[in-house]
Amino acid sequence: MVEFKRHRRLRQSANMRALVRETYVHIDDLIYPIFITEEENVKSEISSMPGIYQFSIDRLKEEMDEVQALGIKSVLLFGIPKEKDECGTQAFHDHGIVQEGIKYIKANYPEMIVIADTCLCEYTSHGHCGVIEAGRVLNDESLELLVKAAISQAAAGADIIAPSNMMDGFVAAIRKGLDEAGFLDIPIMSYGVKYASAFYGPFREAADSTPQFGDRKAYQMDPANRLEAFREAESDVAEGADFLIVKPGLPYLDIVRDMKNEWDLPIVTYNVSGEYSMVKAAAQNGWIDEERIIMETMISMKRAGADLIITYFAKDVARMLKEQ
Repeated sequence: MVEFKRHRRLRQSANMRALVRETYVHIDDLIYPIFITEEENVKSEISSMPGIYQFSIDRLKEEMDEVQALGIKSVLLFGIPKEKDECGTQAFHDHGIVQEGIKYIKANYPEMIVIADTCLCEYTSHGHCGVIEAGRVLNDESLELLVKAAISQAAAGADIIAPSNMMDGFVAAIRKGLDEAGFLDIPIMSYGVKYASAFYGPFREAADSTPQFGDRKAYQMDPANRLEAFREAESDVAEGADFLIVKPGLPYLDIVRDMKNEWDLPIVTYNVSGEYSMVKAAAQNGWIDEERIIMETMISMKRAGADLIITYFAKDVARMLKEQ
């Protein structure tokens, strides 16, 4: 008989498979995004993201109580202001919606890690991530506003600043601004590798951030490019990033592995809205086993090298982990 390896020996039972399992997802790996609206008495489900809501601050307690009870320790805040203008002024207003959300959470859930998304697109009337001139997003002029936003978020009590704008030099500018303002100990979780992806579609409904003209391909990365990710990440590391985010998640697991192999910073992947919505839609139609798909997705990201996962599935995953 031809000799061969008997790999199935280690798959014979659930306990045997658990004994040799290589990759795990833990509750501490999860970061849960929350959308906060500058209205009153709002808990509004996002139609394209079943189970995800916009909350006003006066309704935020019910969400935060559940998040804390499930053992999730980190949240990422996105704001939806009442008023928008060309420069996204509400992004850096001391009493802006994200700033007020940060204050509320830190006052009532002091152990919760609050991460502030630092961008302008939710706050600008044109929906782009910076200052516009003649139809172009200006890089350096946008940096000035992003620094102001980061400082105001840190002053409100944010534990981590997460700039997502993809302007050149954004980490260097924000690091310098934070340090000069006395926030030397506030880390930067950089969206260093952010692709111009169609998977962001549902988020734009959730955050009311659809560009009013054009697209974001002039500042977000081409999905076809791999080596460019190394150049982007190298710049952010040199400029002082403390974490590196790869966004989206599933279509870019090769990039997650590249970043993990190259850099010794914590690598974060963002399991984005389109990835979430596809699973939820298929599950609602009875086409998939939702729980197994969700956990397989999380495992794939951890196996690829992600240390942390930003995901709208965080509450679902936390429940599943508690049941194991």
